[in-house]
Amino acid sequence: MSRITTAAWSRPEAERPGTTLVVALHGRGSDESSMLALAALLPESATLVAPRGPIPVGGGWTWFENKGIGRPLEASIKETAAALLAWLATVEQDHTRVVLLGFSGGTAMSGGLLFSAADRFAGAVLLSGTLPWDAGLDAPEGLLSGMPIFWGNDPADPVIPADLMSRSHRWLVEDSGAALEDRSYPGMGHGISAEEARDISTFLGRVAED
Repeated sequence: MSRITTAAWSRPEAERPGTTLVVALHGRGSDESSMLALAALLPESATLVAPRGPIPVGGGWTWFENKGIGRPLEASIKETAAALLAWLATVEQDHTRVVLLGFSGGTAMSGGLLFSAADRFAGAVLLSGTLPWDAGLDAPEGLLSGMPIFWGNDPADPVIPADLMSRSHRWLVEDSGAALEDRSYPGMGHGISAEEARDISTFLGRVAED
């Protein structure tokens, strides 16, 4: 059974109560330290926590086993979603709301959490990735009704399969019901550009303080 055992925080425990909790999920083969720099994008009213994926891979960690990039195995992503939700229940009680921030494989995992328990979250930042399609998770029409969602990527991302990005974008625009901030950054590649970082900061400032 997957468990979340390690997480990095942007501020000391005594300073966290009453803040918005931003849960930052790293990409495949990385770890929690790669997400801590994103704390600089948060307003003072927010705290970032970056848990470590439970599955070792390639010198780093990942959230789920897959059958190809962006294509989670059903049992694996469901097990990790349950582990993340259980862990979140132990850390969220002192915070006003919870927002997801995923990059690459962390975007797929964020999607798994939204598909599993959308009502637990006040918004999400989904970067350079795909939602977890064909992994046994339901994505009914209107699932994210009114939820602020930031979707940002390079349309020619060299890592994430174009068909998965297109399917995710189409669902977010047409079916999710989300209050979608849809941003495209041609030439950015598989990363976060300075322009995108500014847009994320603006978005999080609005969501954390609404």
